[in-house]
Amino acid sequence: MMMVRRVCGPMVGPLRLDVAGFRQSLAGQGYSSYSIDSHVLLMGHVSRWLVGEGLSASDLTGERARLFLEARRAEGYVHPVSIHGMAPLLGYLREIAAVPALERDVAVTALDVLLGRYRRYLIEERGLSVSTTVPHYLDVARAFLQYCSVADDPDLGALTSADVTGFVLWVSRRHPAGHAKSVTTRLRSFLRYLHVAGLTGDGLVMAVPSVAVWQLTMLPRAISAADVARLLKSCDRRRAKGRRDFAVLTVLVRLGLRAGEVAALRLGDIDWHHGEVTVHGKGNREDRLPLPPDVGDAIVGWLRRGRPRCDCPAVFTRLLAPHRGLSA
Repeated sequence: MMMVRRVCGPMVGPLRLDVAGFRQSLAGQGYSSYSIDSHVLLMGHVSRWLVGEGLSASDLTGERARLFLEARRAEGYVHPVSIHGMAPLLGYLREIAAVPALERDVAVTALDVLLGRYRRYLIEERGLSVSTTVPHYLDVARAFLQYCSVADDPDLGALTSADVTGFVLWVSRRHPAGHAKSVTTRLRSFLRYLHVAGLTGDGLVMAVPSVAVWQLTMLPRAISAADVARLLKSCDRRRAKGRRDFAVLTVLVRLGLRAGEVAALRLGDIDWHHGEVTVHGKGNREDRLPLPPDVGDAIVGWLRRGRPRCDCPAVFTRLLAPHRGLSA
């Protein structure tokens, strides 16, 4: 069995000046002292490998990081087993611009450029939520172009009203009326953008048919109070995860917020003195809601006896490092 000598000592090589900042960054993300030491040792090994290869930090591309892992495994090291294990180190070095930015594995296509511009339009001109709303609009735009067989080479001038109505009918046959109705809303947005950008005429927007949704047929049935109580009781509040989940569910049930609005809550959004909470909704809208005592108690239980100490401003975070905010 091959014996591996764990090399310690002063840091050498092009990364030696970044050690203190890397340690501080890991600590701020909630990594334990043992994990921090392990990642710093890995940083030292990378730095020595760069010296041995006659490379500088700016030469540490994703491909060279993979070559480093191959050389490391050849020396008998078993961790990290993949490039994922180097993510904290590479992420920090890219953040401070010490190494090249992450390379794209695929070439940028004309469709990527078009959707990138449309995404910027949705965020800057329409003010839509980057994490919860914009992805759905982009999905519809991409699906429409693929349906019209213009995704590989977007010749948008060739689009017709028949393409628009055909796509809506295609969606309506495969999805419930409520989903099809939301697709038409997003499709109108995309076609309106194409007209504003001078890529198509305005007739395509008018060609989007309406989807009939009969009044009251789409109203969801509310769950009973007994089911709500069972759901909340299922959270094991003796554990940090249970306290977090109980607080999240309590906010959802009592304040009626969307999942994205709960995920977007920040520590500064809670005004404990006045008993209010600021909610960041769609279109950069902000609302101030009263903070009921039971909701406040649930959040306090999580903050005091569950939430990891970290620099993340989100109210609800991951339990394992890196301690980032939850997604919707």
